[in-house]
Amino acid sequence: MKPYLIPAESISFTEEIKKSRFITYLAHTEGIDAAKDYIQSIKAQYPDARHHCWAFVAGRPDDSQQLGFSDDGEPTGTAGKPIMAQLLGSGLGEVTCVVVRYFGGIKLGTGGLVKAYGNGTQQALKLLPTQTKVPQKFFHLICDYSFINNIEQLVTQANGMILHSDYSEAVSLRIAIPATLEQEVNDKLRDMSRGSLELIPESE
Repeated sequence: MKPYLIPAESISFTEEIKKSRFITYLAHTEGIDAAKDYIQSIKAQYPDARHHCWAFVAGRPDDSQQLGFSDDGEPTGTAGKPIMAQLLGSGLGEVTCVVVRYFGGIKLGTGGLVKAYGNGTQQALKLLPTQTKVPQKFFHLICDYSFINNIEQLVTQANGMILHSDYSEAVSLRIAIPATLEQEVNDKLRDMSRGSLELIPESE
């Protein structure tokens, strides 16, 4: 659950190689559905292009369950894989790259295609502003009413959020806090409550 870099905004990079035009798009996409929606939006923007090749790392950079790529009609291994190699090499998470190609009539050959798609992605990544994402963890906490103000203050200081509160005989809270601060928040809760309060992690 370490922090990782994600795109701070969407960007594009255009170059012409032997009369073919390559337009590379990069965007922040959290999850596979968001990545696929973004790919479709670029296809809709350029319906007359010959190819819309893509790759995505839709979750954390080390989450191999949320990867995908496509050559979209280019020779196998010449487009999606070089794009994916650049994304994985960047260490970014939650990122999708779509490269739109308008064919100019001159064939580039497999080596030329690999270079064109890989280099376009690399150049776009150099232009991409990034920001750090700290993964959140989710917890439950049950406390007396007397603690609620201190808990709200503690959660705010940790850049967390109280997502749900249920007030009955005791207060039941659902809380999100940065995963890196779990130990610190727990220590403060125990100090505050003389050991009676502790975050209960939600089962994944």
